[in-house]
Amino acid sequence: MNGAESLVRTLVKGGVDVCFANPGTSEMHFVAALDRVEGMRCVLGLFEGVVTGAADGYFRMKGTPACTLLHLGPGLANGLANLHNARKANSGIVNIVGQHAVYHIGYNAPLTSDIEGLARPMSAWVRTSPDSKSVAADGAAAVAAAKGSPPQIATLILPADTAWNEADGIAMVPETSQRTSYSSQAVETAAKFLRGGGETLLLLTGRALTEQGLALAAGIAGKTGCKVMGQTYNARMARGRGRFFIERIPYVIEQALPVLRPFRTIILVEADDPVAFFAYPDKPSLLKPEGCDVHRMTANGENSVAALEALAGAVGARPQDAKPQKPMDIAWPTGPLNHASVAQAIAMAIPENAIVVDESITTGRGFFPPTAASAPHDWLQNMGGSIGFSTPVATGAAVACPDRKVICLVGDGSAMYTLQSLWTQVREGLDVTTIVFSNRMYQILRGEFDGVGAGEPGKRAMDMLSLDRPTLDWVSLARGMGVPGRAVTSADDLNKALAEAMAEKGPRLIEAQM
Repeated sequence: MNGAESLVRTLVKGGVDVCFANPGTSEMHFVAALDRVEGMRCVLGLFEGVVTGAADGYFRMKGTPACTLLHLGPGLANGLANLHNARKANSGIVNIVGQHAVYHIGYNAPLTSDIEGLARPMSAWVRTSPDSKSVAADGAAAVAAAKGSPPQIATLILPADTAWNEADGIAMVPETSQRTSYSSQAVETAAKFLRGGGETLLLLTGRALTEQGLALAAGIAGKTGCKVMGQTYNARMARGRGRFFIERIPYVIEQALPVLRPFRTIILVEADDPVAFFAYPDKPSLLKPEGCDVHRMTANGENSVAALEALAGAVGARPQDAKPQKPMDIAWPTGPLNHASVAQAIAMAIPENAIVVDESITTGRGFFPPTAASAPHDWLQNMGGSIGFSTPVATGAAVACPDRKVICLVGDGSAMYTLQSLWTQVREGLDVTTIVFSNRMYQILRGEFDGVGAGEPGKRAMDMLSLDRPTLDWVSLARGMGVPGRAVTSADDLNKALAEAMAEKGPRLIEAQM
């Protein structure tokens, strides 16, 4: 057994049985080991950003890490943007990154680079295996780090000779720590704030946004009168009919400030202190009002559902205390395509137990109220802000949950970053419907141009913001990847396209020409 085979067997034994891969020469012994070891599903991505984003989506839905296989430093560098997003989402991932043979590194061949230096900003755990007999133990340590509490991104660098030389066998993955409980003192302090009167915000993210966490928050809100909101962006949120609907802090500073102004206390449940996404001239970075107390009840990695149960007990909240909510009325829209009609059509089309991956950016800012009335579903968002996130994450989510329909909402500018995801969806037979909002410009940047006070954009500035000359033909791009696609220009056409896509299995693309 060589080092590569010992690593694959260790990964499988440790519960890592999916590998999203874009290998090169230095990883060929790992690839060969896949033929000799049963139990590892290997999914090819045609760009490393697809590979790393898919691993993020897989973890968000499965709750256990997949591994990636990347080619040397440049391959890892190509995948770093979506590793940044995954790190912000607290996803566990095991990266296997090939390296030149130890004796070859000193010759400074073209692909030689500082792989550990590239890995560290996006990885909590980084190690280079020194020899083939260390590979299995190093792999087991990487799996333990990725499965830890909190989950982490672990990067194991595998020199080619450690992969092809003889190994000692497989290694057992150490027992990972269970999700840390919570601080009873922090819960009691939160209860005192809630009992003390004054406007209080319970700000949630992470595990607090599961169906159980939201139900507990609903009872607490009903009993104490506090407000419950989510962060602007969240890794996963349970939503739809029968679930407690909460608004999120708005992205736009001018909208966020009045929303937060009434609160004297903010209780953080895995969430962070509300801050602006960017700095803007003459606008605040901190969004909470002056004099507002901020109390952290739980941090990432702690058991927020158990903490919310304890908080409910401390304030005497019961399930029947939750106030009834009347969701927005939804219906199949008619007429032209606009933000409102698109939101209604999507709200109507979401099937039960669907997974919605949202990178709709400007088009999707109004999607939340109507989709609260949709069938129960999970909603995944971009936690790190690096675009090109949604189609890979949708791919990984579909691998993790093959029995659930995945709906990917993405702007045309973002979709161009990782459109290779469509090819992987076809090859793997994944049930993903991608809706591209084609407004032919980076609309978010047009708004940011105004937001930073840069003045009125001239011709050259507009050329940096527009996506015309030539116009992107998404139906043709999808067809080139093997995905059936259609373009729609009216609400009625979108209704029909969505109904057909929801009724059929397999990848589909709808270009909504806005």
